[in-house]
Amino acid sequence: MSSQSLRVAGPIEKLIEERISKELVPTSLKIINESHMHRHHAPMQGVESTETHFRVKVVSENSAGKSMIKRHRLIYGLLANEMKAENGIHALALETKTPAEAEKTQTKQ
Repeated sequence: MSSQSLRVAGPIEKLIEERISKELVPTSLKIINESHMHRHHAPMQGVESTETHFRVKVVSENSAGKSMIKRHRLIYGLLANEMKAENGIHALALETKTPAEAEKTQTKQ
């Protein structure tokens, strides 16, 4: 369910997958570690973690009836400690959809 195929997920990525899977029971979950794209940014200088920036795409029936803000807050809540940690998650880009929304998006493409 997790991110890119020929690479091993790190501990933070695995934790993201575990928490979202447990809480949202997604039909689709894609976690993309984009940390390498931000290593040159000033706030990242001296940070040794290779797991600071993630893009998460989750499709779950649990999102039904919730606004985008409530969906995002739920995920931020699941990862609150990792967002606060010194070498934890610095940025989290979220795409949260219901199965119906995901299907509608695919038919438009």
